[in-house]
Amino acid sequence: MADSRPVALVTGSATGIGRAEAIALAAAGYDVAVNYSRSAGAAEETAAACAEHGAKTVVIGCDVAEDTQVKAMVAETLATFGRIDALCNNAGITSTAPFKDLDAIDLDEWDRVMSVNVRSIVQVTRACVPALRDAKGAIVNTASIVGLRPGPQPLAYSTSKAAVVALTKTLALALGPDIRVNAIAPGWMEGEWMERMLGDNYDRLMERRAKMTPLKRCVTDADVAETALNLIQSNRFVTGEIIVIDGGFAAST
Repeated sequence: MADSRPVALVTGSATGIGRAEAIALAAAGYDVAVNYSRSAGAAEETAAACAEHGAKTVVIGCDVAEDTQVKAMVAETLATFGRIDALCNNAGITSTAPFKDLDAIDLDEWDRVMSVNVRSIVQVTRACVPALRDAKGAIVNTASIVGLRPGPQPLAYSTSKAAVVALTKTLALALGPDIRVNAIAPGWMEGEWMERMLGDNYDRLMERRAKMTPLKRCVTDADVAETALNLIQSNRFVTGEIIVIDGGFAAST
C-alpha cells in the first residue's frame, strides 16, 4: 500500500546538485530514494540530511548507464514506498579532454559520458513512467548552460547536455498530459565541480564571472535545487522548458 507522502527518486544524489535536490524535496515533505554510483558514504550523508526533515529514505547503489541496474533501482524504490511522484535525472559525468583539442578525445570516454548523461535519462525515465503516470508526476532533468550556448567545457560534456535539452522537449511531448518534463540549465556553479574544471584559476575566474553577472554572484547548488523543486511542485502548466539558472549572465552577454 502506497504511503500518502509523495516520493522522489533523485539520481546522482550523493553530492552536488543531486544532494541539494534530495534535501530540498525532503524539506518539502517528500520521501526520497537517494541514488549513487560510487560514493556510498556521501549518499548515506545525503539520506541522513533528508531524514532530519522527517523524510523516509532508501539509499540505492546503481550505475544509471546500466539498464538492468536501473530497473532494479526503480523496483526497489517502489517496493520501499509504493509510488514515485517525482524524478530528478541528475546523474552526470564529464570528460578530461580540453575542449579545443579534438585529438585528445578518447572515444571510449566519449561513449561513457553519453551513456551516463543521456542514455540514463531514457532508461530511468522509461522505468519510472508507469508510476509517474499514476501520480500525474513530474520529471526534472539536469542540463547545463553549455547545452544551449558554446562554452569552454569538454566536447563530450557539452554535446551530452545539448542532447539532454532536445530529449527533455521530446519527452515532454511523448509523456504529456500525464507527466510534465522540464530541465534546469545551471551556469557557472560554486563548488567542487568547477574547482576541478578550473583548477588553480577557480577563485580568479569565479570572481570575474560574478562581476559580469547581473546578480553579482555565481550559482549555488541551493539555487538549482530551489528551481527544480518549483518545477515539480508548482508551474503546473509548464512542460518542455529549459530553465537557465545563471543570475542573468547568458541573457546579458
